[in-house]
Amino acid sequence: MTDMIVAIDGPAGSGKSSVSKATAARLGFDYLDTGAAYRALAWFALASSRDTADSQQVISLLVDFDYEIGTNPGEYYVRVGEDDVTEAIREPRVTAVVSDIARVPEVRAFVTALFRSIIRSSPAAGIIVEGRDITTVVAPDAPVRILLTASPEARMARRAAEVTTQTAEDVAAQLHKRDSADSRVVDFMTAAPGVTTLDSTDLDFEGTVRAVVDVINGGTPPNKEKNHG
Repeated sequence: MTDMIVAIDGPAGSGKSSVSKATAARLGFDYLDTGAAYRALAWFALASSRDTADSQQVISLLVDFDYEIGTNPGEYYVRVGEDDVTEAIREPRVTAVVSDIARVPEVRAFVTALFRSIIRSSPAAGIIVEGRDITTVVAPDAPVRILLTASPEARMARRAAEVTTQTAEDVAAQLHKRDSADSRVVDFMTAAPGVTTLDSTDLDFEGTVRAVVDVINGGTPPNKEKNHG
């Protein structure tokens, strides 16, 4: 297993994916986007004409779910079988059903084992793993655990800037729906004991990356709160 595991949780629009990827590139670490697995399985369900609201239909897909993701931050890709779905899994139709996929306990157990296998096989000096329950379920013993958050207004503005094919109102509604659905499965808004809370509301992208690097290096970034258990 790689020597350094950095676990980062946070809500949609907090910047955890882009910040984690940039931080990994800066430190020479691998980067694992765990949300991509749920999105890829959602894409696979749609491509297979399965009802994503039917847990049993979703579970039945796991045996044939041939998933691969690039962990080098400079060579990121997502594949399902022979299909490159790097862009396709970000489509609104996939986003609309990914919570159906993520709420299934058997799916979460399956992908958690997958994530741990990817972490173990990382050849880099470190790996940054980001998602919803990384600090508590996937890598609860990681040397560095961070909850990256921001105000609802900041998160909606950032997501709207990323998604140019939808109106700001649609993006805000979708973000709220995703957070509400996912919060029924995992608490990604409250830091677990021992997890560092980093609020990026008043930080720009570069400032947030520097703050995460500071946490990894043992420093004290802006707006940091330490939750002791």
